[in-house]
Amino acid sequence: MRERAIGEYAFTAFAALVSLLVLAPLLWMVSVSLMQPGAAAQFPPPLLPAHPTLDNYRTLFADYGIGRYAFNSLLVSTLATLLALLFVVPAGYAFAKLRFRGRDAIFQALVAALVIPGQIGMLPLFLELKAMGLVNSYAGALVPWLAGIFGIFMVRQFCLGIPDELIEAARIDGAGEGTILRRIVLPVLKPILITLALFVFLGSWNDFMWPLIVLADQELYTLPVALAALSREHVQDNELMMAGSVVTTLPVLALFLALQRHYLDGLLAGSVKG
Repeated sequence: MRERAIGEYAFTAFAALVSLLVLAPLLWMVSVSLMQPGAAAQFPPPLLPAHPTLDNYRTLFADYGIGRYAFNSLLVSTLATLLALLFVVPAGYAFAKLRFRGRDAIFQALVAALVIPGQIGMLPLFLELKAMGLVNSYAGALVPWLAGIFGIFMVRQFCLGIPDELIEAARIDGAGEGTILRRIVLPVLKPILITLALFVFLGSWNDFMWPLIVLADQELYTLPVALAALSREHVQDNELMMAGSVVTTLPVLALFLALQRHYLDGLLAGSVKG
């Protein structure tokens, strides 16, 4: 028992050390964002601000309109999440519970496409959106999130665990597929829906490459793109850039921490479905 207790203490200490190492960059980012201009350029760099200040945050919001870009990111991420759920959930349910010609072949092709890097399809997608007049608009920025293959896969795997007898009984009672989806499937899918929504929201919030390609007007920039543009003008302003990184990181970090229990439940539930 004593050896077991020593082993548990050692493992706890090791886990705490690893957690500290993982959190160290985030904590230093927050610390630098509270420093006076130029303080982080000293050698060796200070770990804590000598005279904490919020001037860097005031500058971002008052002089550079970071609040506008934060609103743009919130708008794009919210719409991307809602649209993804609107398209992905019925598709995943159809692949799991509906029978139609080529169902398995289509699904296998979709799963195979998961190994293709998304960057390969950016040029064809951009040219297609340009022909449709959707470049430099939020509609164009939202297109890649409409039907994510991984989301379809997650929903399908979870739907496979819903008894066919339950759905057949609803059909016998005269319920249509839309009614079955709304009243039977969606309540059961709650854990996976939260997980999928979190995936899409975090992914669209942090996305840099596609908004950079498709959005040309500065007023439409999302936070990552605006912060990258600002860094080119203030490459030496480490404190200002770290404040921008905090503004970009903390909202989604808080969201993830608030929903992490549901997120883990969804992942674990989906992993054991047939």
